[in-house]
Amino acid sequence: MSPFLLTRTLPEGATEAALRTDVREGLTGVPKTLPPKWFYDAHGSELFEEITELPEYYPTRAEREILMARSGEIAAASGARTLVELGSGSSEKTRHLLDALTGLRTYVPVDVSDSALRQAGQALTEEYPGLDVHALLADFTTSLTLPDTPGPRLVAFLGGTIGNLVPEERAGFLASLRALLAPGDALLLGTDLVKDESVLVAAYDDSAGVTAAFNKNVLNVVNRELGGDFDPESFDHVARWDAAHEWIEMRLRSRTAQTVKVRALGLAVDFAEGEEMRTEVSAKFRPDGVRGELAAAGLELGHWWTDRAGRFALSLSTVR
Repeated sequence: MSPFLLTRTLPEGATEAALRTDVREGLTGVPKTLPPKWFYDAHGSELFEEITELPEYYPTRAEREILMARSGEIAAASGARTLVELGSGSSEKTRHLLDALTGLRTYVPVDVSDSALRQAGQALTEEYPGLDVHALLADFTTSLTLPDTPGPRLVAFLGGTIGNLVPEERAGFLASLRALLAPGDALLLGTDLVKDESVLVAAYDDSAGVTAAFNKNVLNVVNRELGGDFDPESFDHVARWDAAHEWIEMRLRSRTAQTVKVRALGLAVDFAEGEEMRTEVSAKFRPDGVRGELAAAGLELGHWWTDRAGRFALSLSTVR
């Protein structure tokens, strides 16, 4: 195998079709919703990178702290020869694992961004000359087929992204991951933990307004890709802690009664003054809850690591 290979499993036009479906269903539903994955065009990705550097936004720093301190233990416990990373992006945090996994043969980054995969993959083949990089251009939230690579495999799902799924979606997603794993394989899962409400809300409603701009960027994506006429300035960013579900909700609140048109879908969508549209759920977890959800999917939690402040956790689980 050449040092860098990219396999496309995402059909041509699949991203546009998914956007059209999500926007139609979300804007005609009650309450209205738009999925958070549509934040991430080029500008949205830049905004999120800026968010990760904000003083209020602790998850990225907390997870990096764990990886820096515990990657050796993760490597020893998994013995992985293949590392699969879901939603790999720039693969920046992955380097801590790559450095520690001394027996690693293959890295499989999985992402929907062709440019991100190529840029990261080519950089990694230069930094790690003995490593094969087999990138997958794929949507890991749908059916995923992994390439034939040496085992055992370590599947990493970092960043607390699993919190963007509601419980029913998480159950299905974890079951699909379990189906990919063979005996001896492992799942490394990042989960943000329940903590004081003020800390959580501040992380999603920073004083500089970067998260507000990130939230509103979904409207820019709809405007550009589907001919929408959203005015982002006519919506306010809202971040709210839902104690019953133990998740943060990000919403956009309409400042006035207004009608928004989405030409590509033939939609005219009415918003009442003060009406809120949900754009993200970010669930926070407790150790027993993570263990239970993994067990329900057929995975056994074997290791649990947190940062010093106990804000974020990485867990390693194996096939039951």
